[in-house]
Amino acid sequence: MRCGTAEGERARRAARRAARGSWRAGAGQAPRAGLLAHALAACPLPSGRRRRPSAAEQGPMASGTERGAQAAGGPAACYWELSRFPAVTRAALGATAGGRTFLLYTECSRPDLPRRRLLRFSRHYSLRHTGSGGLAVSRAALSAEIHNQLLSQDSPTGQYRAVLSRCPQGHELLEVWGSGGRSHSVDLTALGKHGEVYTEGPFACLAWSRSEKRLLYVAEKSRPKPRPPCPWDVLGAARPAEEDEDEEGERFVYHEDWGEALGTRSVPVLCALDLESSSLSVLEGVPEHLSPGQALWSPDDRGVVFVGWWHEPFRLGLSACSNRRSGIFHLDLAGGRCELLSAECGAACSPRLSPDGRRLLYLQGGLGGPHRQCLQLRVLTWQTRRSVTVLDVVQEPTEAFAGLYAETLPLRCWAADSRRAVLGTPQRSRTDLLLVDTEAATVANLTAGLPEGCWELLTLQWDLLVATCSAPHRPPSLLAAVLPPAGRELPLRWVPVEDAPTVPGVTWKTLTIRPPCSGQSPTTHGTQTFEALLLSPPESAAPHPLVVCPHGGPHAVFDARWRPSMAALCRLGFAVLLVNYRGSLGFGQAGISSLLARVGERDVADTQLAVEQALRSEPLDPRRLALLAGSHGAFIALHLLAREPERYQACALRSPVSNLPALLGTSDIPDWRYVSLGLPYSFERVPRAEEVAAMLLRSPIAQAARVRTPVLLCVGARDRRVSPTQALELYRVLRARGVPVRLLWYPAGGHALAGVETEADVFGNCARWLLRHLGQPRQDGPGRHSP
Repeated sequence: MRCGTAEGERARRAARRAARGSWRAGAGQAPRAGLLAHALAACPLPSGRRRRPSAAEQGPMASGTERGAQAAGGPAACYWELSRFPAVTRAALGATAGGRTFLLYTECSRPDLPRRRLLRFSRHYSLRHTGSGGLAVSRAALSAEIHNQLLSQDSPTGQYRAVLSRCPQGHELLEVWGSGGRSHSVDLTALGKHGEVYTEGPFACLAWSRSEKRLLYVAEKSRPKPRPPCPWDVLGAARPAEEDEDEEGERFVYHEDWGEALGTRSVPVLCALDLESSSLSVLEGVPEHLSPGQALWSPDDRGVVFVGWWHEPFRLGLSACSNRRSGIFHLDLAGGRCELLSAECGAACSPRLSPDGRRLLYLQGGLGGPHRQCLQLRVLTWQTRRSVTVLDVVQEPTEAFAGLYAETLPLRCWAADSRRAVLGTPQRSRTDLLLVDTEAATVANLTAGLPEGCWELLTLQWDLLVATCSAPHRPPSLLAAVLPPAGRELPLRWVPVEDAPTVPGVTWKTLTIRPPCSGQSPTTHGTQTFEALLLSPPESAAPHPLVVCPHGGPHAVFDARWRPSMAALCRLGFAVLLVNYRGSLGFGQAGISSLLARVGERDVADTQLAVEQALRSEPLDPRRLALLAGSHGAFIALHLLAREPERYQACALRSPVSNLPALLGTSDIPDWRYVSLGLPYSFERVPRAEEVAAMLLRSPIAQAARVRTPVLLCVGARDRRVSPTQALELYRVLRARGVPVRLLWYPAGGHALAGVETEADVFGNCARWLLRHLGQPRQDGPGRHSP
């Protein structure tokens, strides 16, 4: 709540300055235990009350200035407190002599809010077999910050580590480190054989050969630097004799890229570094119509296996789109022959070679349709080149198995027997680890029934599993387990390596929602149940205001993982409902397909149905409801605001979809505009008047005149998926009609509004918006533009 006096405004400014100073002074240190309590006490609860910290919470050393600084933080201080828990991004195992002790290396990251950057560091552990499948864990070294590193990968034996880094001068260096220190260092930029190395996204890889003498990676194809423009305006200026006529007029030629988050990725090439000769070569033989990525060496090191994406006649957005035409290829380096190993017309990815080199595991899905879908797991016998389906697409989920929905397989997912594999995938509103027997074509859930709702495999080497687990009220913990022989895997004995505490004041549960039957003969997927995750503050403060969050995609899922921003909302006094409407991943392919042609109808109705059930069964305040969503979730939220103008008291949206036909020429995935309405898509397709009209009828902008709820809009100026002009158009419409509206424009932001500073700012603004409009009675009549 705002203070109306000049004295109060001066006090707030002084407190904010003190808070910023205390953040800088405490850089790199863990926040004090009482910080969150003071932040919560300062933040008005949605009921308008303030929580008074106890004497123990205030602490003996907290001065009045410190208390004022901490109080000024509000949602920002709460977010800072809960975002300090690190995420483990990579793990690698190395065996010692005797094979009973293993060294575990992990890479971690967490936001460093005072410095506005991502802090990356390493941790080292020792794992020792104790007999009967047990493990003893100890910390082997102190944590160390990782500087300038872009990629790293350990060799098959664990004796070497390849590290790609960028030096302060901007050059990319590829180095090899071993027990004796650095053995190789190659300045890739100085060699000039290719452009920037791909370090993330669907193309990126860094692969060792089995002999550990060569490295394989993907980089942008080298493009000739444009010549400076000729001085045509100087009378009598002579054209340089060496100027190539073919280069004339090429300076401003448009070069396609792969869309959102891949704007600098256009023409990838495979690159191999020979460590013995320190020679670098760009591999030839990849067909011109393919863009290669996800490469690895063939079993004999004489060829390369890679994923090739077709890019003709033009490129469509690839990020979060597993439905693009792609295949698994083998490139024979000696003969230059490129062979397709997977289906001719499919979408294949994630090739993983078994330890014995005899079998190749990969994922395969269908072309077109939903951007994310249920996938097949296939295995190819290397010698015969024959492939079979191990796990097929699941139309209707069962208790035992709901299908595969992972975008990629873990880099090391094979057991030592080269028969079993472990992978993670959404299973309804959880992400579980599955054990697959590739010969018997059976699957077992290794984590079903465990209290943590999200499990992710980091590595599987020498039958040692290293994974993370988290839940909405518990940050990620690092665990390890020994994989027993076939047939005796369950239950696994997980051993904590780095345990994270449960966050107090946050509880969660899964709600199951059954839609009512509709129509004369409802189909199975028409009445399929769906789920929602409910995060709640302590019941002592009930009834709680409710923040409703439908996910984006629309073919995505809210799994039961740790999300600092959602936990922070709970700590601020809100209950949060994460809705997995029909069409979400993890509930079978039939459910995904059921949303096609029903976008803007079924997803909207399901979200509202979840809200109604939560209000009936939980201690929630029906007079204090808000919407918080992004992308397609914002599309759903806008429809809800138009359908029930008096129901929701506040709305905060990120990268909102509001005008479907306007996206045909501005989005990197124009195909989705047709597919979402049940219309076929082809590259040659030109929009028809009746199709554009149908898209407009499904667009929230067409119903914007009915919106009365205060709306906050957050957009990235570089969003390639949903143009920021969608939000700008909506902003102008709402402002012209007197609806309270605010637009935040992030110049360097993309669709996800990612980045340490951006994410913190978006959360802070959204939380303050919700507190402002749910913490006071709703005012009727004309609105006003918020500052």
